[in-house]
Amino acid sequence: MKLSTKSEYGLRAMLNIAKNGSRSATSITDISKEEGISVAYLEQLLNKLRRERLIESIRGPKGGYILSKDTRSITVGDIVTALEGSIYPIHCIATHNGAPDTCKKSKGCVPKTVWMRLAKAVNDCLESITLSDLCAEAKKKEEAPPSFCCNT
Repeated sequence: MKLSTKSEYGLRAMLNIAKNGSRSATSITDISKEEGISVAYLEQLLNKLRRERLIESIRGPKGGYILSKDTRSITVGDIVTALEGSIYPIHCIATHNGAPDTCKKSKGCVPKTVWMRLAKAVNDCLESITLSDLCAEAKKKEEAPPSFCCNT
């Protein structure tokens, strides 16, 4: 299972917006420069996040984006789901608007157990980490002395 750049860049953009808190809106140009993400791609991501009510847009000369909720109530799962849709690894375990499972082999499908456990583990992980947790981690990294990469 591989998440796309939507999740990677969307999470980075959300963290960038979160670092300003509610003090001021973060412009899309600033996010683009700081994160190295094109403005066009950011517009797509931020529009999805806005439609899911995770961020709000502020118009005007000092406009930009602010979080719609406190960082403690926005999970990584909220962001990933807003940008990627379902996180289920295969279609047969995803319920579509409460529709019944249409797989003819569903009742006796042993592999389905694996996919359901995987989906639960991924979901539990993503839902257990908030933007607040990541902001705290970023603060620790800023305060830590520089380290050298072992992969040189």
